Amino acid sequence: MEPLPDVINEIFKPIDETSSSKIVCEENKILKAMLDSLSEGVIVADAGGKFLYFNTAAQNILGIGSMNVELQEWNTVYGCFYADTTTPFPSDKLPLARAIQNEVVDSEIIFIKNEKRPQGVFIDVSASPMKDQNGSVIGGTVIFRDVTGEILKERELNKLSNVVMQTADSVVITDQNGIIEYINPAFEKTTGYRGEEVLGQKMSILKSGVHDKDFYNHLWRTISSGNSYEGIIINRKKNGQLYSSEQTITPMKDESGQIKQYVSVLKDITQILKQQEQEVQIRIARSIQQQLYASRVDIPGFDLYGATLPAAETNGDYFDVIQISKDEYAMIIGDVSGHGIGAAMIMAQTRASLHAFLKHDTDPGLILTWLNRELVRDLDETRFVTLIFVRINIKNLTMDYASAGHIPGYILDQNGQTRQILDSTGIPLGFLPDYKYETSESMGLDSGDLILLLTDGIIEAHNRKREEFESERALETVRENITSSSAEINFALHQSVLYFTSGSDPEDDITSIVCRYKASG
Repeated sequence: MEPLPDVINEIFKPIDETSSSKIVCEENKILKAMLDSLSEGVIVADAGGKFLYFNTAAQNILGIGSMNVELQEWNTVYGCFYADTTTPFPSDKLPLARAIQNEVVDSEIIFIKNEKRPQGVFIDVSASPMKDQNGSVIGGTVIFRDVTGEILKERELNKLSNVVMQTADSVVITDQNGIIEYINPAFEKTTGYRGEEVLGQKMSILKSGVHDKDFYNHLWRTISSGNSYEGIIINRKKNGQLYSSEQTITPMKDESGQIKQYVSVLKDITQILKQQEQEVQIRIARSIQQQLYASRVDIPGFDLYGATLPAAETNGDYFDVIQISKDEYAMIIGDVSGHGIGAAMIMAQTRASLHAFLKHDTDPGLILTWLNRELVRDLDETRFVTLIFVRINIKNLTMDYASAGHIPGYILDQNGQTRQILDSTGIPLGFLPDYKYETSESMGLDSGDLILLLTDGIIEAHNRKREEFESERALETVRENITSSSAEINFALHQSVLYFTSGSDPEDDITSIVCRYKASG
C-alpha cells in the first residue's frame, strides 16, 4: 500500500504568508474531501501524537474515530494486537508512532479488537513521517485497509494445506490429461515414489495390471463428464508390491465450467481388507468351536465340568468328554502350539480325527498313536499338539490314560491331597510319524476322588514381575474349594489366574477340566 505523503503534506503544511489563505483553504477542503472518499483509512497525527485528522474509512474500519488520547494509550483505546490476535501491540511500536520518529513503515499487519469491533478486524498498515519545508518531522500519517477476509482465507488455505500435508491418505493433483502436478508426503510413503520421480508422469505409473482396459475406460468416462469417481483400485508400488486403494477422483472446474484438474484421494486399505477376511475366518472358526463345546456329555456318578478362556478370538485349546462304550468315557484336554485362527483350525482337525479313531478302538495309547500319524502329515515343523486322554470305566471305577507331552494332570483325594500325578507318557503329537504311545496302568477311584486336567495357559500365566502361576497355586486353589462343585472349582481356578495376572487379558488360552467321583448311597 503506497502512502500519500504529498497530499497529506499539502493539507497540513504551514500557510505561506504570501499565499492567499482563502484559496489554500478551498484546496484543503477538496483534498480532505478526496481523502474522505477513499476506502482506505487515513490518520494524521502531529509530532506529539495528537490526532489531526481521521478520515471516514478509518473510523469505519476501527469502529472508533478520533479521540483526544495520549500516544501511550493508543493500543488500549483502539484495541491493537499483533497478528496472533492475543499479544498486545505496544503503542510506541505502532506504525504511526514510528512515523513520528521519522521511520517509514511498509505493510504491518495489526489486529484490532474493541467494544465496537468485538469480532476483530485485521488491517494492513503503512506509515510515513510528515515533514515541513525544511525537512523537519512535524507528524506522521498512516494509511490502512481491512484485510480480514484475505487473512482468514489465507489461514483457511494454510489449514487445508496442513491437513493435506499431514493426512495419512495419499493426495494427488493432476491436469486434465492425468499428468501429475502435486503429491503429498503420504503418497511418497505409501507408494515409495519420490516427488521428482512422478511429477510430470501420468497416474498410470501406478497401474497394477489387475484391471482391464474397460475398467479404466469407465473411470475416465466418469470423471471427464464432470462426475466424481469412487471405487477400490489395485495399484502397484515402486517396489512392485500390489496394494488395495480406496480411491476418490474429483474433477476441479474453472469459472466457465471447464475441467482443469483432477484431485485424487487414495486410502491404502490393504490391511483393512486382510483384517476383514481374517474376521470372516475367525467367525467361521468360532462357530465351529461353539458347536464343539456345545455338545456336553455327563459321566454317570461323576460331577464334571470343563471350561476354557481363550487368549484370542479363537481358541487353540481343546477339551472333550465322550462316551466311547457302554461303560467307558473319555476325558480329553489338549493344547495346540500358539493361538488364534491357525491353532483353532488344528484343534478342530484334532478333535475330528480323534472322534473318528474312537469308532475303532478305545485304548488311549493306540488312539494317540493313530492321531500322531495323522497330524504329522498336516503340521509343519512349527506346529505341534500336546494332549492327555483319560479313560474312565464307570463299572469297575477305574481309569487309565496316555499323555502326548502334555503338562501333568492330578488325582486328588476328598481332602484335596495329591494321590496321583498324571505325567506325560510320550512326546507331543506331530513330530515323529512312527512314535508309539503307551497307556498307563489302571488306577482305582475312591469316593470323593477328583481328577484335574489343565493346559499350560494356567500354570505358565505370569504377573507383572514375570512370576509364573505354576501348578502348586492351581492345586492350592482346588484344595481351598475342595468341598465346592466342579463348576465352582473351575470358576475359582480361572478367577485365581486372572487375579494373579492383575486382570489383564491372558497371553495363552486357559482351559481346565474338574471331574469328581461321587459314590452312591
